[in-house]
Amino acid sequence: MPESKSPPDQTPSSVAHRKVLIVDDEESMRLFLARILVTRMQVEVTLAGTCEQALHLAGSYAYDAILLDLLMPGIGGYEVLKELRRASPNIATPVIIVSVLADKVTQDRCMTAGASVCLVKPVERNALVSTLKAQIAGRSKPKTTG
Repeated sequence: MPESKSPPDQTPSSVAHRKVLIVDDEESMRLFLARILVTRMQVEVTLAGTCEQALHLAGSYAYDAILLDLLMPGIGGYEVLKELRRASPNIATPVIIVSVLADKVTQDRCMTAGASVCLVKPVERNALVSTLKAQIAGRSKPKTTG
């Protein structure tokens, strides 16, 4: 018997059957973010606890969005962001930075490197959900130049 994640009639079409990669070295934060997204948006989440794991996962699957912490051991979240934008199936995937770093220089650096949005920890649930919905909706629309 096939396993069903959520009935189609109970999931908004704008986020139904979407997959989000959550990258954070703190397990409690990964689980907190995942719980919000699964219960409030019914998206499927994949969790990565290291930068290397994140790059491996993002190198083999195009996610609908990626939540990325900056302060991580190893190469760090900023380098993960640059690598995602350099060469991966997620080159155009919305990347939402979720970090304690709130200074303008860091946020500008992330935006220049290809982040879609920067959220500051502790992230507010409604802000996370509305930001992710907007990013997913924006991705599904064809880009136009004016």
